[in-house]
Amino acid sequence: MDNAIYATLTRQSGLMKEMQVVANNIANTSTTGFRKEGVIFAEHVEALGNDEPSLSMALGNGREISTLQGGLTSTGNNFDFAIQGDGYFMVQTPQGDALTRAGNFVPSAEGILQNQDGYPVLDSGGGPIFIPAEGQLSVAQDGTMSVDGQPIAQLGVYDPADPNGMVHSGGTLFYAEGGAQVQEFPQVLQGFVEESNVDPITEVARMIEVQRAYEMGQKFLDREDERIRNVISTLTK
Repeated sequence: MDNAIYATLTRQSGLMKEMQVVANNIANTSTTGFRKEGVIFAEHVEALGNDEPSLSMALGNGREISTLQGGLTSTGNNFDFAIQGDGYFMVQTPQGDALTRAGNFVPSAEGILQNQDGYPVLDSGGGPIFIPAEGQLSVAQDGTMSVDGQPIAQLGVYDPADPNGMVHSGGTLFYAEGGAQVQEFPQVLQGFVEESNVDPITEVARMIEVQRAYEMGQKFLDREDERIRNVISTLTK
């Protein structure tokens, strides 16, 4: 296969991945606590020989997670929380502890605070949070949770040790490959949730741009296929 075709195929593969990421961003425009993603392209250059030009290929294997603060919406719900600034809530999943910005929590029948998927929310010590059935829950800015004025736990706010090592698990959950540590001075707001940080207009414009680039690559491959067929047809006559 011609080198130009190899290079174009790797480009098409990366553009396809970017279209999938952008489509997922658009689909989650209204998802509470969603963080938009982008694709990072890397160029790989290979020397072909003394008399040959180098071969360059682009791979879109990297992911970038936007840390842009989403808008804050007041809900008035005592079990809704938002983080002002950096940091993530931590929930306990079967695959391990995961980070999320979605703070629309709810107590289970047993009184364990959990997220919308039923995963327990963790406190600053890494343990689940028990909410008494009776009494008024209030949460201070540092995450200290009290019922009728009596402290019961501190809602954990965590920072990933390596922000670039976060892996999107799906929805609003991320796994920190390098682990996470408790934030020393968190800013937690009770009765608020953070909206998705996706700008739908920007994402739709990006989708159109990527689609056009993909179509250009496909036209090039079609022309190359036709050229090769014509050469083979001519040589076999």
